[in-house]
Amino acid sequence: MERNIGLVLTGGGARAAYQVGVLKAISEILPRHAHNPFSIICGTSAGALNAVTLAVNALNFRKGVLYLFNIWKNSHVDDIYRSDPLGVLNNTVRWLTGLLFSSLGINKLNRVSMLDNSPLVTFLTETLPCEKIQESIDAGMLYALSITVSGYGSGQSVSFYQGAKNIRPWKRARRLGIPTTIETKHLLASAAIPFMFPAVRINREYFGDGSMRQIAPISSALHLGANRVMVIGVAQSDDEANRRSRIDDYPSLAQIAGHALNSIFLDSLEVDLERLQRINRTVSSMPEEVRKKTNLRHVDVLIIEPSQSIEKIAERFAANMPWPIRFLLRSIGAMRHSGANLVSYLLFEKGFCRALIDLGYQDAMKRKEEIITFFDQQTKGKQTETQENLPQ
Repeated sequence: MERNIGLVLTGGGARAAYQVGVLKAISEILPRHAHNPFSIICGTSAGALNAVTLAVNALNFRKGVLYLFNIWKNSHVDDIYRSDPLGVLNNTVRWLTGLLFSSLGINKLNRVSMLDNSPLVTFLTETLPCEKIQESIDAGMLYALSITVSGYGSGQSVSFYQGAKNIRPWKRARRLGIPTTIETKHLLASAAIPFMFPAVRINREYFGDGSMRQIAPISSALHLGANRVMVIGVAQSDDEANRRSRIDDYPSLAQIAGHALNSIFLDSLEVDLERLQRINRTVSSMPEEVRKKTNLRHVDVLIIEPSQSIEKIAERFAANMPWPIRFLLRSIGAMRHSGANLVSYLLFEKGFCRALIDLGYQDAMKRKEEIITFFDQQTKGKQTETQENLPQ
């Protein structure tokens, strides 16, 4: 198997359902019993859950995608965090008590967060056999899997990876690549949305959502050996009209939180892609003899992003959230139009998820020829050099 196609699955809470629709389309475009076409898979936040599922089922790509499809199309908030009145009340009291103690200089309450994600802990432990990741690697169906987290103590973006023995760890400014055996704790840490879900202790440090401090989302795939990358994002590719619309009211707490989450989950990918495209143009203009003397190379990247505003889709389904969660979110202004951003990250309800899956499927099918060409170039052996051209 030629080991150079990477898949990057970004973060975004419930928005990650969009990725499943894209993957479903790809599984139908490829031969029915095809093995995993992505030798390198990199996941962050909710994208990490999708990434591990694909890695576990690398022997049969369509089976892995079908498993993801069945999970997301039947998703419910209760599968991710407690939404029953008692659970919401208890966690809210713990959260407020923790804030009070912190203001008094007392730090005796651990795992304080706005939401209780214990259902997700149980779900992942019972349904995702991480030990099969190594089986996929040993069978030659997977070269490497990485899960990115953010260290609250060190402030570093850490990509824990499991893969071939010849992969070397890396260390760059605020970024590390560390070999390990991927476990449930890595997924929980990567998906720990700040303030919403509790941080997770791994070794000697607490970690949170991998999208924080991740300044180069594509870089991990290249460090692991990819020279062709497919990126499945969760932000509308052209949302300028919404960004520049006139808003006279003072922003609510939910609107500010949604804006902060957008900055965490979406902005770094846009910057990274812009940098990659600029370097690709530079490389293309270089004479061959000059290019060979540099560490630069052209990297083919295919990015698939939502063609519609996910925030507007979230508005249609916000009322489907359990009433205790709606009450909690309404208190910070999240159930108004301006709070749809925040809601879109937490709306793990099947109506919303199915809408995103369908959108992802349609978006990918509209680009079927591009996807076919992307994989055909791999099978024809059109490869480039192995040096990485993003900041390492």
